[in-house]
Amino acid sequence: MTEKHSGKPNPKKPNRRPPGIYLDNQATTPTDPRVVEAMLPFFTERFGNPHSTHHAFGWDAEEAVEKARAQLAALIGATPREVIFTSGATESNNLAIKGAARFHRDRRPHVVTLPTEHKCVIESVRHLEREGHRVDFLPVRPDGLVDLDRLAETVSEETSVVSIMAVNNEIGVIQPLAEIAEICHAKGAYFHCDAAQAVGKIPLDVAALGIDLLSISGHKFYGPKGIGALYVRRRPRVRLEPMIDGGGQERGLRSGTLPTPLCVGLGQAAEIAGQEMAEEEARISALKTRLLEGITGRLPGVALNGHATQRIPGNLNLAFEGVDAEALIKALAGLAVSSGSACTSTAVEPSYVLQALGLPEDRARGSIRIGIGRFNTEAEIDRAVEELGTAVKRLREEGSAAAE
Repeated sequence: MTEKHSGKPNPKKPNRRPPGIYLDNQATTPTDPRVVEAMLPFFTERFGNPHSTHHAFGWDAEEAVEKARAQLAALIGATPREVIFTSGATESNNLAIKGAARFHRDRRPHVVTLPTEHKCVIESVRHLEREGHRVDFLPVRPDGLVDLDRLAETVSEETSVVSIMAVNNEIGVIQPLAEIAEICHAKGAYFHCDAAQAVGKIPLDVAALGIDLLSISGHKFYGPKGIGALYVRRRPRVRLEPMIDGGGQERGLRSGTLPTPLCVGLGQAAEIAGQEMAEEEARISALKTRLLEGITGRLPGVALNGHATQRIPGNLNLAFEGVDAEALIKALAGLAVSSGSACTSTAVEPSYVLQALGLPEDRARGSIRIGIGRFNTEAEIDRAVEELGTAVKRLREEGSAAAE
């Protein structure tokens, strides 16, 4: 029997901002107030259906959606007609990978990806494998980057799509996108890039990089949740099989009424990112250096997971020797950090991404992800260093005492 909701607030889930410092900006980012302001009129005053073409309410909504499409296209170097709105990166990844593989299944039944990809990419590829496609999960280097020689050996004339993310959601490493695209195109394969962690944080030009399909998620760069996009190259044309049947909106690739407020929010987030990216990257990079130097200056036995320099400025994935990550996170009552992807944070096992790097199990179990974002301050970073240092020292002392 379904429990009836009382309508009263749950005291365990207060309707206010949780206390503490938020350092989990790879899981999600707060919606920028400027984005919220742009969205608000489209919930109440300008509420038309963007697909209603017979009156001014619909025209107004359509105009707002198309402005947002152009804003997002400008951020990634695309044309507006190449941007397809979706519910987020999970849907975009599914549409790109399954759509490309199924459309070309007869001549190109092969798909290639990495074991460090987001779960929605891995599960999409596994689903294709169950349908009869041949798949390869290529091992990555110890620093988390793709082995380009191994990739070149694996991609063939039968490969339909290669899916490799721009920035890893756990360890923050930036893959060599142009080199990957060149390898794919030499064999006539599509290059799909999950750029959920990259868009709005690092410069991306899909045309210059040679990317054929690129997935975007609004809530990863200060836009609203529930909205994303898929870039689909038009020249040369990328062919996909749609997953959702309906009215044929979004160039026939993604049916369904578009959520105008969310599209507007995504467009506004893209415009802000384009204007402020360089300045923000420098500020966040300085905060990351401050945090890393602060922690390593206080504690021995701290190691960085992933490539040391080829990574986004806001990500630190740190291993603390002699400390269990879950115990450390519980001890950090004033800090919001994570032990891995938000989509797998309930797993007891060590992060599958860290395992794919070949890290020893104790190091993988002792690693946490710290995500610095737009609204973090120097004072918050200094407090985080203090709390981390205190918690790690205490847990190590407790571990040593228990071992005696």
